[in-house]
Amino acid sequence: MKAFGRFLDVLDALRANCPWDKKQTNESLRPNTIEETYELCDALIKNDIHDICKELGDVLLHICFYAKIAEEQGQFDMADVCDSLTKKMITRHPHVYHPSQIDAEEPKPLPYVPDDLSSVDDGEKVITVTQVLQNWEQIKLKEKDGNERVLSGVPAALPSVIKAYRIQDKARNVGFDWEKREDVWQKVREEIDELEAELNKDDKERSTEELGDFLFAVINAARLYKLNPDNALEMTNRKFIERFNYIEEHSIKIGKPLTEMTLDEMEKLWQEAKTTK
Repeated sequence: MKAFGRFLDVLDALRANCPWDKKQTNESLRPNTIEETYELCDALIKNDIHDICKELGDVLLHICFYAKIAEEQGQFDMADVCDSLTKKMITRHPHVYHPSQIDAEEPKPLPYVPDDLSSVDDGEKVITVTQVLQNWEQIKLKEKDGNERVLSGVPAALPSVIKAYRIQDKARNVGFDWEKREDVWQKVREEIDELEAELNKDDKERSTEELGDFLFAVINAARLYKLNPDNALEMTNRKFIERFNYIEEHSIKIGKPLTEMTLDEMEKLWQEAKTTK
C-alpha cells in the first residue's frame, strides 16, 4: 500500500508539472493503452518475468491516469474504482462471501479455504468452476447496471479469435453448449466440407462466410478441449517467424536473395529449421 501511495503521488506531480502529462486526455491515452496491453500480453506468452512486471506497471499507470483525469473532472477517483471493483467481486462470489459483506469496510470471506481450486465445498454442496462461471453470468444479468443480454458483455472491439471464444464461453455458462465435446468434430467436418464446396464454385462472398463458420467451429473445438486458440495461434506465428528467419538468414549468408531461391531449396531449409528451432 505504501508503494501504491508513492506511485499515486508521483502521478499527481507529473500531472501538475509535466507538459506532456498535463495535456493527456482519455482520447489521447487510449491508443497507448491498447499498445501497452498488447505488450503485456506479449510478455505473458513469452513468460518473461522481468517484462511481465514492467508491463504490468505500464498498464497500471494507464488505469490510474484515467482515474486521475476523472477525479479532476469531479466524476470519480481511484478509491471509487477500487470500491466498485471490490463490491462487484464480493457480489459475484456468494460461495466465498456472505451477502452481508458487500458493503463492509473490511469484508471477511466465509470460514473455509478450498484445497482444490477446481471446486469449493460450502458445507452443503461442492461448487465447481463451471458452476461458479454460470453463477457469475446470472448475477451479472441481475445487476442494476449489468449486461442486459448474455452476449452484450462481449466487447465489440475484441480481436476476432478472442471474441469468438468469449461468445462461445458465455453461451456455455447459460447451458448452450455441446452435451459431449466429441460431438463438435462432426460440426467441424461439416463446415470444412461446406467451405471446400464454395471454394470450388469460386464464390468469394460465400467462401468467406463459410471460412468464418469453419474457424468458429475450430475455436469451439479448442474451447471444449480447454485449449486457448489465441495462444495456440500466436505460438504458431512465432514458430513460423523463427523458421522463416532461418531460411532468410541462410539466403543472406550465401548471397542468394529469397526471390531467386526455388521452393525446393526453401523447403529443405524449412525442414532444417524444424530440427533446430
